[in-house]
This record gives sequence, structure tokens and C-alpha cells, in this order.
Amino acid sequence: MRQVVITRAGGPEQLRLQTSRLNPPAPGEVQVEVVAAGINFADILARQGLYPDAPPLPLVVGYEVSGTVRAVGTGVEESLIGQDVLALTRFGGYSSALNVPATQVFAKPGVLSHAEAASIPVAYLTAWQLLVVQGGLREGDTVLIQNAGSGVGLAALDIARHVGARTIGTASAGKHDFLQARGLDHAVDYRTGDWAAEVRALTDDRGVELVIDPLGGESFRRSRSVLRPTGRLGMYGVSAASSNQGLRGKLQLAKTAALMPLFHPVPLMNANQGAFGVNLGHMWDEVDRLRRWMEQVLEGVGSGWVRPHVDSSYPLADASRAHEHIEARRSIGKVVLEP
Repeated sequence: MRQVVITRAGGPEQLRLQTSRLNPPAPGEVQVEVVAAGINFADILARQGLYPDAPPLPLVVGYEVSGTVRAVGTGVEESLIGQDVLALTRFGGYSSALNVPATQVFAKPGVLSHAEAASIPVAYLTAWQLLVVQGGLREGDTVLIQNAGSGVGLAALDIARHVGARTIGTASAGKHDFLQARGLDHAVDYRTGDWAAEVRALTDDRGVELVIDPLGGESFRRSRSVLRPTGRLGMYGVSAASSNQGLRGKLQLAKTAALMPLFHPVPLMNANQGAFGVNLGHMWDEVDRLRRWMEQVLEGVGSGWVRPHVDSSYPLADASRAHEHIEARRSIGKVVLEP
């Protein structure tokens, strides 16, 4: 099989295509011939040496794939062989084939391409946990989606519209037309002016019921400032710390962490507000819950309200160009690799 391997931390040039041997699937596993693999910001942080959950180098990143089952281990129904599936992977996704636990595999909806299917697992499960499971978003609520043009941002927009919530999203001005065509009620340019003041003005100074924020640092503090009483802040990343590699990147990560607010219980109680975090990579022991959430998302594909958007696709050998495209903040939705 072919894999994109990281042998040392650094820039996109550290993504190297290599050939290696794939073992037969172990008991309880299926072997998937990968047609598309989703790229996530955690992959970039891992490549930069800034992702604490990453295994030691050499490393193959990638949390989600779509493809065809070619073999199964003992204890797995042979009827799966030949079926098109999408799967959650704990690293290893940047491969032409891989073995994955059968519990992390789902039938691919026929209406989706493999690239679209590979764009679903991480973005939509993260957004579902943020908005529905922990955020408690309800019909008539207002949600602020930070970085609304990202994969999670677009997934959150789909879910919020399905719930019946009012949506405000931050994004650079060049992405506003696309987001509004997707159904975003109000687009706010975070690069110019005071976006927090604009959000307050859009809510008649009441604030919003929920903010989801992947940026980290000072952004968490400003996001909390636009919450109304009973509002919740959902935090799920530190992408603001990802613009440098090596020692400079670690220093930037430390600075981002230092700027994060401290959520003391008393001010939260007095404000009637809440703050919570989401890290899908730490949910592997909750497979039953992940499967239930994914089944609800896949039902949304059939109903038409789940609409994964693929910004662009790259051959596996061009993974470095794919990372460069994402880091330049040019992408909208998901970028995928196609072996």
C-alpha cells in the first residue's frame, strides 16, 4: 500500500509518499481500499509537532476515509466485502488501504461520492457534539459559528438550520456569498472592525445562546463576551496557534494557551453561563454513542439536510499541496486526498 508518512516535524514538505506492507485485518477489523481521505486541522498540528495526541514519529495522520471493504477479520460478517463504506480512523487515513475496527465503519449513502462521504465523520460528529449533545441548541436559539467556512463550520450550519436556529457566522469577506447561499443568516467579517460588537448589534445587545469556537487564545474570551444569560461557549481547537513550526510554533502555542480565559465557577454562576470543550479524538471509548450520532447524521443525508461540501481534492502524492491550501485559509469546507 501507499502512505503519506511524516518522519520529522515541520512544514508541508515533510509529507512523504512511501510504500509499505499492509497486514491482513485482525479479528474485529475490516480492510478498506481507500478512495478518499479527509484532511483535518489536527493533521496539520500533528505534522508541525504541536499535537499532543499524535503517536511518535514516523507517523501517518488521517482520521476519516471512504472506500470499499476488501477483506474482513474473524468475527466480522463476510457480507461486508465489496461494500462501500465510510470510516473513522485513529490516524493512518492518508493511505491507499488500511485496517480499521468494524465498529468504526458505516455504510456509505449511495447519493454521496466517496469524497463527500470522507468529509462527513470528523466534521459532522464534532458539530453534532457541539450543538446538539453538549450545546443543547433549540429551535429559535441564535448560534455564533466561528470560522463558519471550515468543515466543522459548514456541518454546524447544516445542523443549526435543521434544528431551526438563527445562525451568525464569522469568516473572511470572500467567503460570505458562499455561506449565505448555504443558508447562513448573517455573515460577519472577523478581519475588519469589531466582530463582537456586530454580533451584539445583530441580537439587539442580548447576545447569543451558543458560540462554537475552534480558534483558542483571546478568541475564547471574546466569544464568551457575546453570550446572553444561559448562553454556552463550546471550544474545540486552538487553530490560532498553527501558523509556525518547530520551536517558534511551540512558543506560539504557549502564547495562545496563556491568552485563554480562566473559567472560575463563581463568575459563570453569576452570569448563568456555561463553558465546555469537545475533542472527538478522546471519544474512542464511547463507540456506541459515536455510532448513534453518526446514524442520525447519515439519516440527515437521506433527508437532504446534511450536505457535505468538498472544496478540492488532491492525489495522495500531493498531500503537501493540500496542506498548503488549507493553511493559506483559502478552502471552504473539506479538502480530501484521493489515492
